[in-house]
Amino acid sequence: MQKREAVESAAELVNHYKGGKMKANTLQELYVEQLRDLYDAEHQIIKALPKMISAANSKDLRQALTEHLQVTKDQATRIEQILERRGEKTKAEKCKGMQGIIEEGNDLVSKTRDSDVRDAAIIAAAQRVEHYEMAGYGTARTFATLLEEEDASELLQQTLNEEKEADQTLTDLSGNVDENAADRGGSDGRRMLRSRHVA
Repeated sequence: MQKREAVESAAELVNHYKGGKMKANTLQELYVEQLRDLYDAEHQIIKALPKMISAANSKDLRQALTEHLQVTKDQATRIEQILERRGEKTKAEKCKGMQGIIEEGNDLVSKTRDSDVRDAAIIAAAQRVEHYEMAGYGTARTFATLLEEEDASELLQQTLNEEKEADQTLTDLSGNVDENAADRGGSDGRRMLRSRHVA
């Protein structure tokens, strides 16, 4: 009963969307649109990561990004599997949110000349990507659970776990990278670093 009410409630929220590209009228339709949105997001990341890898100075950062590139390809394949099992066409729904995050990150990295500061910028940009994906996959996983698609829910949870692990890896890497970048900025840079970690 509670699950059915949750589905009906989500469907009612969908009906509030008017105009734009969002035309979903049921939770199932919204779920498929979310999957296609994530599918496009993954392919945008696959295209963007090699540029970030090339720009990175830290060996550990390059390795982490390279490993996540393969993980991202696997995640896109999972979405294909979920859509195919539902009898849906494997096509992407343009993810404008990810497009904006990547463009902003590329702009930030391209304007940074110091190699250590650039690494810090890459990590900041990559973590914004991860947080966006965690939100998207968490939502899609919940929709799959509500629709009783347990296999899809497990696949989406697997991806969600991977995104959380990637975010933690970036957080761990940011320690040394941020310290190096702060040293380049003298006392002002160190004060900024302390305020960032306090926040």
